Amino acid sequence: PIENCYMKLNKQLSILVEEAPKHGISAQVMDQAIVPSLKRLAKRLTSLQYYIMQNAQGDLLITTLVHREKKGLKKTVIYAFLTPQDAQRFYENDRQFLAGAIPITHLLFQLFALPTVDSIIFMEEPQNLLTGTEIPREEVRASILQQIQKLPTTYNA
Repeated sequence: PIENCYMKLNKQLSILVEEAPKHGISAQVMDQAIVPSLKRLAKRLTSLQYYIMQNAQGDLLITTLVHREKKGLKKTVIYAFLTPQDAQRFYENDRQFLAGAIPITHLLFQLFALPTVDSIIFMEEPQNLLTGTEIPREEVRASILQQIQKLPTTYNA
C-alpha cells in the first residue's frame, strides 16, 4: 500500500548503485555491501520516504541536542518526518528551511556519509512530535563495514 505512493525500495537502491561512481564508490561495493545494509535498516521503518527540513541550497537542517543534566553531553541529529506538515510544525519558528521529501535509502546513505551527524530520528507517527525511532550513524557505519569485510579482497582495495 505505501509502496504505491513512493518510489519502491529496490528502485531507490538501484539509483544509489548507478550513482555510486559519482561518490567515489565502486558499483560492486555499493551493490554487494552498502545496499544490503541500507535495505535491512530501511525495513525497520514505516515509510519509504521522509520529509527533512532543508535550506534553499538543499542542505539538511541539523539539530544539536544537549543532555538535560550533563550539559557537556551533546549529539547532532537530523529529524525525519512522515509529512511535510509535521516537519513544518516541529520547526515552526524557522522560516528559512522548507520540508523536502527524501527516499529512505538515500537518507540512510547520507547518514553514513555525514561524519558530523550522530543519528537520524524518524518521527514514525503522523502528528506525534514527541517520540521517534533513532538510527545512529555508528549502526549504519558498522553494518556497512561488516558487509564490506565479507567481500572478496579485490573489492576491498
